[in-house]
Amino acid sequence: MLKAVKGDRPKNTAERLDFIRAEIRKAALGNARDPANVTLVAVSKTFPAEAILPALEAGHRVFGENRVQEAKAKWPALRARFPDLELHLIGPLQSNKAREAVELFDAIHTVDRPKIAMALAEEIARQGKRPRLFVEVNTGGEEQKAGVLPETVDAFIHACREQHRLAIEGLMCIPPFDEPPATHFALLQKIARRNGLSGLSMGMSADFQRAIAFGATHVRVGSAIFGTRD
Repeated sequence: MLKAVKGDRPKNTAERLDFIRAEIRKAALGNARDPANVTLVAVSKTFPAEAILPALEAGHRVFGENRVQEAKAKWPALRARFPDLELHLIGPLQSNKAREAVELFDAIHTVDRPKIAMALAEEIARQGKRPRLFVEVNTGGEEQKAGVLPETVDAFIHACREQHRLAIEGLMCIPPFDEPPATHFALLQKIARRNGLSGLSMGMSADFQRAIAFGATHVRVGSAIFGTRD
């Protein structure tokens, strides 16, 4: 588990970013994996553009946002300055925001129900854009959380592929905060393997090293890079 950045640890965004990159590299190599196969999604939700600029200026290009409207307000201007950046939607998506989501995002990690799959399929066909898609799995079966339940996810992935013609790249999960995350990472890895999926979006600031050990291809790290949110 990553300890809070304090004491002699890096104190500004660029230094914290370098620290996280080094931790990702160490975790990957320690599990006989190529660090290049682990993408750091810097979670910039709630942070204003001026807080994100140091990461962009330090060369980072992959960022995660929770809300379509927030992303729409701050990222077009940043993308004009840094056209090679990637924007990932890691928060819940409403079907009436599918058009904007396909316009704005390069990847969507929260495909979680038939209505969203249908809306995305329609917008992808209409716009000719193909964001990378991840199915969100509610590995803990938590009532308050979005995501497809483990017992129904195989059928949902099949419907996304066959009925909606969506190219699903991988799976995403957020383990229950009061349970060991390794159990949930292992479950997501198992589901991905049996469905022939290569992408695993799992692991956040406190547990991304553990997620890498279970095959994470995308780790979502926010506070350890940008600092504590208000």
